[in-house]
Amino acid sequence: MQQRQFRRCRLSPITDLSLADFRAAAAVDWRAAVLHGEVSCVELTSTALTAAATLHRLGAFAELDPEFALARAEQQDATVAALRRRGGSSAAQDLAARAPLTGLPTAFKDLVPVAGLPLRLGTRAVPENVPAADHRLAGRTHRAGAISIGKTQVPEFGLPCYTENQLAEPARNPLDPSRTPGGSTGGGAAAVAAGILPFAPGNDGGGSVRIPAAACGLVGLKPGRGRLPDDGPSASVRNLVTSGPLASSAEDAALLFDVMAGHRFTPARGRPRSAAQLAEGPAMRRVRQALQDGLGTLSIGVTTESPFSPDLDIVLAEDAVLALEAGISALAAAGHVVQGTDHCTGADPFWPRGYHHNFRALWTSGLADAPFSDEQLEVLEPLTRHFVETARSRGQDHTQAAVGALQEFADSAEEILGPWDVLMTPMLASVPPPVGWFAGLEPEQNYLEQCRFTPYSSVVNVLGLPAVSVPVHTSDDGLSWSVQLIGGHRSEELLLALAGQMMERSPRH
Repeated sequence: MQQRQFRRCRLSPITDLSLADFRAAAAVDWRAAVLHGEVSCVELTSTALTAAATLHRLGAFAELDPEFALARAEQQDATVAALRRRGGSSAAQDLAARAPLTGLPTAFKDLVPVAGLPLRLGTRAVPENVPAADHRLAGRTHRAGAISIGKTQVPEFGLPCYTENQLAEPARNPLDPSRTPGGSTGGGAAAVAAGILPFAPGNDGGGSVRIPAAACGLVGLKPGRGRLPDDGPSASVRNLVTSGPLASSAEDAALLFDVMAGHRFTPARGRPRSAAQLAEGPAMRRVRQALQDGLGTLSIGVTTESPFSPDLDIVLAEDAVLALEAGISALAAAGHVVQGTDHCTGADPFWPRGYHHNFRALWTSGLADAPFSDEQLEVLEPLTRHFVETARSRGQDHTQAAVGALQEFADSAEEILGPWDVLMTPMLASVPPPVGWFAGLEPEQNYLEQCRFTPYSSVVNVLGLPAVSVPVHTSDDGLSWSVQLIGGHRSEELLLALAGQMMERSPRH
């Protein structure tokens, strides 16, 4: 990625909404339009920047970089035009294989280094810096032709499941701006759900892709531990964070996942629409084939038991139950066999005992040695400061025992699937709370309420398995509700294909 000077952009309202919504078409269709010369990279980039400025009250962005984004778009337009002059009808196919995201705008979280843009980590406690080079994942996405328009908003260090910090206005849910979009990829989810971006990369250490995807009505994929080449390869249970896509459809999520995974794009065949001639990756191909020809019969287990139980009372909202029922119906309609997990597990707890306390020790263990000065501790959000103080006061033997128990659990991760190909759970237990609700609680209660809100996500990070959040139900008040599908190692393509089938068969309204 070429170097550039850091430029700040003041967000000012723009009232012309005529080009401010990427929900008018799928990302795969915007891609085809660019590569076939029907729309320019500058037009798409301008659309995204206009939408970001128009909808600035959503708080989706920590930073915009319009000058560089437009300059990169102009360069890409020149490249596309030159290739079309030289290569004729094959130019689109060649470019689709080499740079499959050409001209598509996106943005990375303010936890991911992007060359020339400030990295703030959602905190006032540490000074911002301006990286000279992209993180490897950002570089891979840029080389695939994506155009970053800025950085999306995150909570402090990405720790909470809501996106609020002391640097800027909170991120808001486009489905109901009084409510949180979730976190920590809350800014990215808000941008995609509002039509500002066609898709966005996120990262997920305890649900940070799947939670905001569910809150905003998107598909959110958490790949398995070590699946992506730019994530940490360690098999340690301490390696919780993986990177994954957020998008409005399974097909669009597959397009971004194929790039993030470093997959090769090859010509598609047998697809009856304009995007058919363009190269596709293996995840895209799996989704397409599932929608055209089906997947064959899969065995799906369903559980509502949370690993936080019985230490925490987990109560599912009526719409969470309705979403689970909608998911079961959609899977059955696609020809899959669905049964409750008690069919095979009997009365024994589905998840290991002590998970709630062990996960808390693991989640905060890295903060015990964080070199915060007394002055920095005073600046931290109350919840982060509470985590630091708790981690420092916890005995090392306690932490090691908790991590050891979870490592043993993760070492036999696929045993949790039992006789099933895929396990389905609810995604969120309750409606996304109003902005400011979590932060208004005392830190200890704040953390517990976050666990009650998201009782099924963190355990998948501990196991290191892939999972996808799939929107299947819309409540009477217009909010979206999702289910979570958990698969075995290297089943990301299958999960996206299954998500595509479910969304096609789910009457969400």
